[in-house]
Amino acid sequence: MAETSHETIRVAVIGASGYTGGEMIRLLLEHPHVELAFLSAERSAGATIGSVHPWLRNHPKAAGLKFRPLAQLADSGTVDIAFGCLPTGALPEQLPLIAEHAKRVVNLGGDFRLRDGAEILTHYPRTAANPPSEDFAYYIPELSDGVPESRFISLPGCMAVTSVYALYPLFARSLVADRVVVDAKTGSTGGGRGGNEPPAERSGNFRVHKLYGHRHAPEVQQAIADYTGAAMDLRFATHSLDVARGIMVTAYTELRPGVSALDVKRAYAKAYVGKPFVRVRPAPKVPQDFPMLKAVVGSNVAEVAIAVRDGQCVAVAALDNLIKGAAGQAVQAMNLIFGFDETAGLPTTAVSP
Repeated sequence: MAETSHETIRVAVIGASGYTGGEMIRLLLEHPHVELAFLSAERSAGATIGSVHPWLRNHPKAAGLKFRPLAQLADSGTVDIAFGCLPTGALPEQLPLIAEHAKRVVNLGGDFRLRDGAEILTHYPRTAANPPSEDFAYYIPELSDGVPESRFISLPGCMAVTSVYALYPLFARSLVADRVVVDAKTGSTGGGRGGNEPPAERSGNFRVHKLYGHRHAPEVQQAIADYTGAAMDLRFATHSLDVARGIMVTAYTELRPGVSALDVKRAYAKAYVGKPFVRVRPAPKVPQDFPMLKAVVGSNVAEVAIAVRDGQCVAVAALDNLIKGAAGQAVQAMNLIFGFDETAGLPTTAVSP
């Protein structure tokens, strides 16, 4: 259940110098109930926010903020919530220190999303070597039943949650066969600020990222099983787009005998009714009606649409990987945890061109 609403809560962002950390800062600076109490970044310790994230330097609240080493978290006093924005593998070793000084820990990284030991060892070996002292609750605000009681929470991966938004209504209503093919495309910020692909090689290009073995595949299967009870036979492939941010997922499924297009339409409408940040597009008739990056990038909105023909269903979903797929979803979770309006501090309109 949500905690009693506070006038102001004290927040820490751990790993605040990356793209996701920068978006966390940007959103939290605009939040009416947040005090940014601590921002960690080891290599940028002592630097101002604006020198690391130039797009934030003109915000009036950013002027006095500097990054600090994580070891100084104890000097800031207890925070109400700490957001982990560290690279994969970094949080497990730092978690004891963070947990000692934070009432809640919300992890945006991948380390604590999976439960299967073999999958963790394959995709997150440093997590396997440093298991948490308490379990992390996996949390998708639109699908989870209330706010987790656990003080440790893991949010979904960006491509994983886009896929789940596309597929959840179909499996929740048992409308499709088990076999699913997902084609996920992502912008360059999905690789983090430390990505080593030269811009000249990505510019004007469209390429395969990973055809098999992506770590979000078992996460999608786990999430669909958790929220619907269904087991999926999933084929999950990813591609790299020549854009900075945004994810587009296309999911191909086969309807069970007797399932109509109207059944599918009703399933999506019911699944996301009253969910302010998942928008089901009405019966697309032209390509511009379908979800697209320019309709969601810069916002905390995920768009979803479906097309049904000859016993096949194609579901399409799009969102901004840094907002709805990461920092925005984290703020959304924070709002629900502390009893704030779910939409507080979160944008619903995209930025274009």
